[in-house]
Amino acid sequence: MKYYFSFFLICFATIVSAQTDSIISAKKTDTVLKKIRPRPKNKASVKEGDTLGVTIKDYKIITYARDTTYLDTTLTIRKEFKYNYLRKDDFELMPFANVGQPYTKLGVNFNRATLYPRLGAKAKHFNYAEVEDIKYYNVATPMSDLFFKTTFEQGQLLDAMLTFNTSRRLNFSLGFKGFRSLGKYQINQAESGNFKATTNYLSKNNRYSLIGHIAAQDIVTEENGGLADAELQFASGDPDFSDRGRLDVLFVDAKNKVLGKRYFLEHNYKLLRKSKDSSRVEKTSLALAHTFNYETKYYQYMQNEDNSYFGEAFLDEVNDKAVLKTMYNQIGAQFYNATLGKLEGNISLYNYNYYFNSVLVKEDKIIPSQLKGEEISLGGNYKKQIGGFNVNADIKYTISGNLTGNIFNGSASYSFNPDTSIKFGIHSSSRMPDFNQILYQSEHLNYNWYNTEFEKEKVNNLNFELKSKKWGLLEGNLTTLNKYTYFKINPDVPLGEGEESIAVKPFQEGNSVNHIKVKYQKEIRLGKFALHNTIMYQNVAQTNQVLNVPELVTRNTLYFSSDVFKKAMYIQTGITFKYFSSYNIDAYNPLLGEFYIQNTENLGGYPLLDFFINAKVQQTRIYLKAEHFNSSFGKTNNHYAAPNYPYRDFVIRFGLVWNFFS
Repeated sequence: MKYYFSFFLICFATIVSAQTDSIISAKKTDTVLKKIRPRPKNKASVKEGDTLGVTIKDYKIITYARDTTYLDTTLTIRKEFKYNYLRKDDFELMPFANVGQPYTKLGVNFNRATLYPRLGAKAKHFNYAEVEDIKYYNVATPMSDLFFKTTFEQGQLLDAMLTFNTSRRLNFSLGFKGFRSLGKYQINQAESGNFKATTNYLSKNNRYSLIGHIAAQDIVTEENGGLADAELQFASGDPDFSDRGRLDVLFVDAKNKVLGKRYFLEHNYKLLRKSKDSSRVEKTSLALAHTFNYETKYYQYMQNEDNSYFGEAFLDEVNDKAVLKTMYNQIGAQFYNATLGKLEGNISLYNYNYYFNSVLVKEDKIIPSQLKGEEISLGGNYKKQIGGFNVNADIKYTISGNLTGNIFNGSASYSFNPDTSIKFGIHSSSRMPDFNQILYQSEHLNYNWYNTEFEKEKVNNLNFELKSKKWGLLEGNLTTLNKYTYFKINPDVPLGEGEESIAVKPFQEGNSVNHIKVKYQKEIRLGKFALHNTIMYQNVAQTNQVLNVPELVTRNTLYFSSDVFKKAMYIQTGITFKYFSSYNIDAYNPLLGEFYIQNTENLGGYPLLDFFINAKVQQTRIYLKAEHFNSSFGKTNNHYAAPNYPYRDFVIRFGLVWNFFS
């Protein structure tokens, strides 16, 4: 990782040093355009590659799904919600005490983006960028984005990205997100490095297009196992333990790690391309497409000395390592017609190799060291837009392989006007559980299994979205789960007092689980004041308690916005109130890097209050926040993110987001 970081710094310093902060964009809205350079009266003198008449809309951001937006340098309340470690709205998440540690899920979404099982260790993947998370760019001039935020003791968080076009049709970007944070508690240090390099290209005749990226990511965290005596040292509010570094923790020598490297390429060539008359508007095209993705990843848990907390171990020194290597190739044909829509058919080959370094015999049952094979799948996609009506459907079906499954997504949307739209969708998928739920090996005897009896998990989901500028955003999901796979304490292993994590293993629920989620967002404005509200309701119908979520989650932000200093600065300041109803919060297991079901401890039901002052000067957004300032209001502490893992105490953090343009 250090070699990627060094390479990034050299490139970044070389190009950014010549840049100037020349774009003056809107403070309050995303739609106001400001010209960077005036366009000359003699249009004939403008050549391809010139950057005259450039506006903020010429700095385009392209997603994996080919949705295109443009750079937003405004300061809005949504930017406040996204100013965090993940750089996205964390309304449905509850962070642990330190940056880079896991998040407890307050809301769940079971729709799958891929047909194949993941490695597992899901609690360690919140900051791991998957293929669908990578963004591509097309910019008129070199542009960079700097994100900085303080962490918790001895460390900082920096996310830097540089993108530039060598021509109108060829773009490159380099990005590195790195942080280190010691944390307030003992043995709680976290650090990570995420390097990304992207490119996208479109030929001059518009026949050949390409996107691709390289990603190298590692996430390393010390694991203290939680507080050894949370009731006495934390919950009691004893002032002798106000210094969190004095609280006893379970482990002093454990850590886990996720490391992954990925090489991705997607390109297509149009064999046939016809335009309407002499215009450049495409009427009909036929293209060949190819997608390639190769990724290696491993999850590792290390502990210098055996700890009885997880039960008996084979060796004194624990070093568990699960490795997954995958290669995906897809070829297909794409047909487009302005009247009929876009239709694609494809066939894909998926090779996987999930392995450990030994074969184990446990209770006369052989636990193999490897799951290896290949999957052949057929797929199709259809898109069509007629006026304000949009239809989209895609399907994949595995015809050969041991992980056989299928996935279907369909949606239909309609725009009544620019301010009001409605969308209905359906998702249906069937696939095997994650690899670590099927097979796992550990130095700890209780953490070895090979679940050959596990069946495919089935997900069926209906969803809708009603978006209105006047009435707000209403979203609803109805999900039915069959063969839901989860982690819980193994009832076959006798446990002593305080040994709840001695034996956690995966199970499959034989009965159906039904989950309903409804979320509503609306902002009310009165002059320079505004109240932004988000509320979510969830309900689970289940025979056995295998899925735990809060019934109610709400976030309400009252804030004030205004220009100051003769409009040289724009500020927003206010208070955010967040609350979720008490429930059986999932417990965290650091050996697996997973959350598991617990139905004995009811947590939550406490408010979180944050005070913030944000400001914008040209393209710089400055953020200052007093997080959880109500943590010391009571005589006792009940703010937990998971059993034995407290949420953050009161802390003041600051940072900025800065865009540069040449």
